[in-house]
Amino acid sequence: MTARRSWLLAAVVAAILAALAAAPFLFPGVRAMDTAARICVFIVLAASYDLLLGYAGIVSFAHVMFFGMGAYGVALASTHLGREAPGLVLGAGAGMAVAVVLAALIGLFSLRVRAIFFAMITLAVASAVAVLVSQLSGLTGGEDGLSFQIPRALSPAAKYLSEPLTGIDPAALPGAIFGGGETGGLFTEVKANGKLAAYYLVFASMLVLLALMRRLTVSPFGSVLMAIRENEFRAEAIGYRVVRYRIAVTCISAGIAALAGALYAVWLRYVGPDTVLGFPIMVDLLLMVVIGGMGTIWGAVIGVTLFMLARGYLQDLMAAAQGAVAADLPALAVFLEPDRWLMWLGILFILSVYFFPSGIAGRLKAGR
Repeated sequence: MTARRSWLLAAVVAAILAALAAAPFLFPGVRAMDTAARICVFIVLAASYDLLLGYAGIVSFAHVMFFGMGAYGVALASTHLGREAPGLVLGAGAGMAVAVVLAALIGLFSLRVRAIFFAMITLAVASAVAVLVSQLSGLTGGEDGLSFQIPRALSPAAKYLSEPLTGIDPAALPGAIFGGGETGGLFTEVKANGKLAAYYLVFASMLVLLALMRRLTVSPFGSVLMAIRENEFRAEAIGYRVVRYRIAVTCISAGIAALAGALYAVWLRYVGPDTVLGFPIMVDLLLMVVIGGMGTIWGAVIGVTLFMLARGYLQDLMAAAQGAVAADLPALAVFLEPDRWLMWLGILFILSVYFFPSGIAGRLKAGR
């Protein structure tokens, strides 16, 4: 990888992280902050899944199950132990512990089989857990899920300043991009309340977990995982215990996914089977990893950001485009109907796979 391409990939990732860091001040509205928080959570989830799929070559359909365990751990702790921070930390730790133990059991009994059979086993276990959660309505709330309270310091009711925080004055900056809009342009006023604190808790946790996973992948452990992915028989022949390494990375990945679920629950203040255990989430996760690029932690940052922005704002862009061409190109306007956004999302995914077969991050690294 050339230095120029290294800097290009680093610049793209740095720009995304900087935008997430300043999102409450750059982008107005609750919707934008919610999208940014979801991006932070799913960056952690996608990067943890890439440890399995990209680095170890393990195809698992149970990753969202571990995500849900962390989320339900926080929800149950808040419901039964109270809304204070120690209870939520205990719940997140319990969810993480259960996820790691279950991942170890799955790995111990399943990782000796071929990849496709392991994938089917994980799919069966994940489906069984999702059904169990739906049926244990007395504990989990069933299909309705659980709404719960979080520490007051992280709730919108907590006020830290009597006056809202104000971003950079748009009048002091050149260019029309900073003007207009209901809140005064690109830089907007932000209330310093618990919701803002919750966002930065999610963002800071994402940075820490991302750094830990990056450190893991560049360590000797990460090198062994890539060797196993490329040729497990050769790796075993030179002395590495392949099954042990696979079980270890499965447990690490499951624990980090559970922490991502805990952050998601804290942000939403709600958990439900469709929200944190649904199979569509697993499909989205696969798309994020493939778009960003497998075998690189930074690919998760790029893939999740693009996917979440497309999912959140593609309908709005299509509505605007439809209005612009409706008079001159009525046939095209039919295809730009906002209700067809899933079709266009699928087309964008096909194009991304065609032009970036190794993912966007992989293309930037390869330089071709």
